[in-house]
Amino acid sequence: MRLQAVEPRRLYRQIADQIRSLIGNGEVAPGARLPAERDLARQLGVSRPSLREALIALEVEGLLDVRVGSGIYVARPGARRNGTELADAHGPFEVIRARWLIEGECAALAARHATPAQLRAIREAQARMVDETRRNPNPLDADRAFHVRLAEASGNSALVLVVQTLWDQRIGPLYQALERKLDAPALVAETLDEHQAIVDAVAEGDARAARAAARRHMDMARNRCSKEWRKQ
Repeated sequence: MRLQAVEPRRLYRQIADQIRSLIGNGEVAPGARLPAERDLARQLGVSRPSLREALIALEVEGLLDVRVGSGIYVARPGARRNGTELADAHGPFEVIRARWLIEGECAALAARHATPAQLRAIREAQARMVDETRRNPNPLDADRAFHVRLAEASGNSALVLVVQTLWDQRIGPLYQALERKLDAPALVAETLDEHQAIVDAVAEGDARAARAAARRHMDMARNRCSKEWRKQ
């Protein structure tokens, strides 16, 4: 199987296109196991996060079957489900990086400018997350509400719009396909602790600590999304 190096500046779609072509041209047989993620990334000359996004995209489209702890397989024609149209969906790691930049500043501004009512709204959103995780380890609506309330407390309506837009990608097919491979119940406690650290820093009016707590939350989210893939 011959692969060509992909320029680092290109997005996951270009990586996916090359692998899709190999499948379409019959160079990789249905049911075949692809090389390990580390080897694929090296052959393509790309980062592992970019490769992961491409593999997830191809799985969502129904061309690959990514089995955590087993490997990456080409889906057999008879077993392929109807693929989801991804259009210009952003990759999960790209979204996490954008959130790292934006939400860190939202938290810092919230620490400086949050009104008592806004701080109360943030705390209520966190309490809602704690409550909902008892029934659902990944309560997206409550999670979204927390981050939007935090952005609102920044005092900048444009930042609120950016956070909401990023969340449209957060609940998109690529991000959701990636999260389905994680052990969500095992991650609940640490996720809630990360949110609580943000709340505490904002309540104390400590902009530096709030920014650091929000960015650490995004760093940990990236690590969680990466951890399962290291089994490949």
